[in-house]
Amino acid sequence: MSSTAQAQKQQHAQDPAQSTDHATNTPSVLVSLSASDGYKIQATRTAPTGNPKGHLIVAGATGVPQRFYQRFATFCAAQGIEVWTLDYRGIGLSKPAELRGFEMNYLDWARQDLAALLTHVATLTSGPIWMVGHSYGGHAFGLLPGHQRVSRFATFATGAGWHGWMPPLERLRVLVMWRVLGPLIVRAKGYLAWSLLGMGEDLPKNVFLQWRHWCQWPRYFFDDPEQAHLAHEFAQVAIPIRAINAIDDKWAPPDSRDAFMAAYSQAQLEAITIQPTNYGMTQIGHMGYFRPQAHMLWQETLDWLTQTK
Repeated sequence: MSSTAQAQKQQHAQDPAQSTDHATNTPSVLVSLSASDGYKIQATRTAPTGNPKGHLIVAGATGVPQRFYQRFATFCAAQGIEVWTLDYRGIGLSKPAELRGFEMNYLDWARQDLAALLTHVATLTSGPIWMVGHSYGGHAFGLLPGHQRVSRFATFATGAGWHGWMPPLERLRVLVMWRVLGPLIVRAKGYLAWSLLGMGEDLPKNVFLQWRHWCQWPRYFFDDPEQAHLAHEFAQVAIPIRAINAIDDKWAPPDSRDAFMAAYSQAQLEAITIQPTNYGMTQIGHMGYFRPQAHMLWQETLDWLTQTK
């Protein structure tokens, strides 16, 4: 769920509409889509050479633009997988000219934007569809209309968001953001101008307000009396799911993952806790799952997604 300055440091300088990975000769093409409510979102298709073995959709984290996932997309495309990423409304290439006054529901990212991309991929292609989530992406899958079209789902760093699951120092930082800095910035700017603090992409006002509201509970929006119906929606998911969290992920440690992912009660769920050193990394945190050093983790996940049994 976290949006950080580290994400921006890993973004490609190139416009994804023009980019090519010269090591693999993998083209990335920008595609404009309309959600069911008419909002225009920007997605990117990273194509393999030849006919794809299958199609992979990446559902990103809160406030993290799609270009952060381009190295992962290129890695998968080099193994014959067509990969799709997107910028949710209000973020990256899908943001309006002015965030002040921009109205949306945080759940629109799943119900509208991600749903539009899934429909597009399912309509235009044949073969299996897989999905990878990052943080919010693990929330989005249970909210997604048509999730039955997806064969397997792996999500990294998905958790309940409650500060009580976090280490003490991180808990303090988060509470300061929720209760002090965030409200002050939103009141002054009309949106959460995280870029002023070097913390990543600016967020629409309602995203901040809903996110903060749900993070007050140990099981996130499942504990919100006004969202009681969501547990029933998540219980409709019945595909294989892997929920992968690093032990050094301060925003979504394993206990936080377990509190949230329990809502996928009918899924074939594997909760996997990883040590960064087992993948040749000194640290992973909340964002390191998609850094170049994580290629061993990418391969393991891709092998699991594409298995036929």
